[in-house]
Amino acid sequence: MGLSSETLLKRAAILAFGRNPEKLITGAYVKIGFFRTHTDLLYQDEIHGSLFEQVEKTMDLLLTKYMRANIAYEGLNRTETYDYPEDALREAILNALIHKDYTSGNPIQISVYADMLWISNSGKLPQGWTVDNLKTKHKSDPANPDIANAFFRAGYIEIWGRGTINIIEYCKNAGLPEPDFDYNSGLTIVFKKVNKTFEELSKPYKESSEKTVEKTVEKTVEKTVEKILNGIKLNSKITMKELEKHTSLSRRGVEWNINKLKQQGKLKRIGPDKGGYWEIIDNE
Repeated sequence: MGLSSETLLKRAAILAFGRNPEKLITGAYVKIGFFRTHTDLLYQDEIHGSLFEQVEKTMDLLLTKYMRANIAYEGLNRTETYDYPEDALREAILNALIHKDYTSGNPIQISVYADMLWISNSGKLPQGWTVDNLKTKHKSDPANPDIANAFFRAGYIEIWGRGTINIIEYCKNAGLPEPDFDYNSGLTIVFKKVNKTFEELSKPYKESSEKTVEKTVEKTVEKTVEKILNGIKLNSKITMKELEKHTSLSRRGVEWNINKLKQQGKLKRIGPDKGGYWEIIDNE
């Protein structure tokens, strides 16, 4: 016997607007991890709060910590593009939050790799549907209609069943391969940088590719740290805003790297935010 409409409505309200829905609904959060291989996790984060907060926090974290911004200039205008279209990622995150099975106790999982990104949730397709239905015009049939209605009234979605079609179009327009949809104990959307099948990308990386990914990640981190430390060497009183310009990172990206340097004992803040200064610690 299913839950009553009143119970479902209360659950939707707790999830969409509650400060800490996990107190009552286990697994009502998002996990993000950066993987070098399918078994080698480099780092991870969890996003908590209401579903509306989870959308914004997840997007912010993906763009500032888990993906590289490709910076270009058109005249005097600075533009940033990412490995995958922002609109496609937002649509996929909304899809996962709205269609998830909240009785499963499992969080939404986002797995980021060097050449692909998975967004997985424990939701189920409507009876009789396959992933092929998601790639063509179909009716809107949300697993959690009350949650979908909350996002609709807030202007996040349209409720026309166009979400997955839009995801495909956003990727095509960005010159990327069409994402894959895998339905196995839940739905996974796989964004790809290269035109390979889901099965090919899902195979464990060979040792040579693992080393390439590792070196790429290490070089990116090293360059970012070098830019931050260089900016501080030039001006020990440099502000966070000035470091953003110096490194081409977002505010959150600068803060994340500085916190890492502090944890590693390589950087120390002397005095308050205003009027204080940075001290680089030489451990050698």
